[in-house]
Amino acid sequence: MPKSTDQSTSSTQDDANQAPLSAALPVEVNLAADEQTSTTNEASDTTNNGNPTPANPIESTQSIPTADHTNDTFSTTQHTIASKAVITGTGLFLSDNVTCTICPAPADHGIVFERIDLDESVRIPALVANVTDRARRTTLRVGNATVETVEHCMSALAGLQIDNAVVQIDGPELPCGDGSAQAFTDAILKAGITAQDAPRRFHKISEPITVQDGDATLVALPAESADFQVLFDLDYDGHQFLRRQLHAYRLTQGRYAQDIAPARTFSLEAEARALWERGMCTHLTPSQVLVIGEDGPIDNTFRFDNEPARHKVLDVIGDLYLLGCPIQGRIVAYRSGHSVNHELVRKLRDQMDSQRRRDMLTQRPAMDNRAIQKLLHHRYPMLMVDRVIEIEGDRRAIGIKNVTVNEPFFQGHYPGTPIMPGVLIVEAMAQLSGLLLSRVLEHTGRLPILLSLDKVKLRKQVVPGDTLVLEAETIRAHARNASVKCTAYVGDQIAAEARIKFLMVDAEDE
Repeated sequence: MPKSTDQSTSSTQDDANQAPLSAALPVEVNLAADEQTSTTNEASDTTNNGNPTPANPIESTQSIPTADHTNDTFSTTQHTIASKAVITGTGLFLSDNVTCTICPAPADHGIVFERIDLDESVRIPALVANVTDRARRTTLRVGNATVETVEHCMSALAGLQIDNAVVQIDGPELPCGDGSAQAFTDAILKAGITAQDAPRRFHKISEPITVQDGDATLVALPAESADFQVLFDLDYDGHQFLRRQLHAYRLTQGRYAQDIAPARTFSLEAEARALWERGMCTHLTPSQVLVIGEDGPIDNTFRFDNEPARHKVLDVIGDLYLLGCPIQGRIVAYRSGHSVNHELVRKLRDQMDSQRRRDMLTQRPAMDNRAIQKLLHHRYPMLMVDRVIEIEGDRRAIGIKNVTVNEPFFQGHYPGTPIMPGVLIVEAMAQLSGLLLSRVLEHTGRLPILLSLDKVKLRKQVVPGDTLVLEAETIRAHARNASVKCTAYVGDQIAAEARIKFLMVDAEDE
């Protein structure tokens, strides 16, 4: 059956009504009475309009297989999967039979999905920049290649603190299992998890961030401890059986596989019927997925009293891992779904980039002025890059230009109110791009000559005392030409941006 309003597990207003789908395998649950009390939501019997939320006890004849994985600390080292883990099945929405293979990856690789069924395999990094708009699910896209419904797999990887993996798939959508993340956690834990000799990178929330869409609200808050915490408030106002539910989860509890992974995506009966009528999820029946009618689950039972709220936590964990690194902080969610989750990740990415730029100002440079002058043919007063803070091969570079009142151009450019000429900001970005390209081409005897400018935008005045943080990212680099995306910042604000094309020429042809 279909998932509710967000095509996978949650969504903003789409999510306020959420529907899950997926073929469910019989799962056994056998928790001790005191364990049931602690894992069921303390607020599952919270009153709503004076009425208690009904609780559906877990059947003692069922038991969820759990693995011995108790990560009771926030890991400070990177991890990958020890051997390949294979998951097969049908997708949630597209119903294709697919095989997903999670493979080990080296340190600092990150999570990358790979479509191996295409004429040429396409790799799609699991980053929010690659999210494409889909209802009720999280979908990644690069070019024309997409991978649908990645949130459950991403949640399992985040919950088990796996930093590096290649997820190969021979179809357009990941297998849905029973609509939870359990198929992924079981396979990963069976394959094993191994530590890597590299420190773990994470983002510590520094300031509160709030995202709202109608009634849906998602808030990211700083936390005193090194932990990741989620509190989800699920409120289906007016539904007779599914009323308000709360669930809180902390990563350092080390019980993701037991407390979160088994929670299935869900839908209300009306939502499920609407999806069937549109030809979606027709391969699923109410006994295979969690469809909630006026009297409770249809041909099914809840695994937890507050299973819907737990699944929403599962979705938040998976979607927020699209930041590209683990988060330290507190997340408070009310009726949020995938689209709101994605927007929060984008804002967290902006916060993380801003923090990184500030931190870099105090770091030792990757290239000082003498090293820069060995590669650039510019000299005073036209040398516009003081130092390079970071450079990643031929992919990306970050440089600094300190703007002082003694700059020669201030003598004639608005001398009463000094403003750095926009063309010189663009020149500074172009020079950093030249340094980035020279790292790859310095042994070929070629020089990057500016060929064209595109999408140039000057967004903020740059004045004496400002520090320009320049970023250059390679779009493509061939033997004869190259294209670079550039951005200049002052503090947290973008001062200028442009796409710059270069012609690569022999030094003697310059």
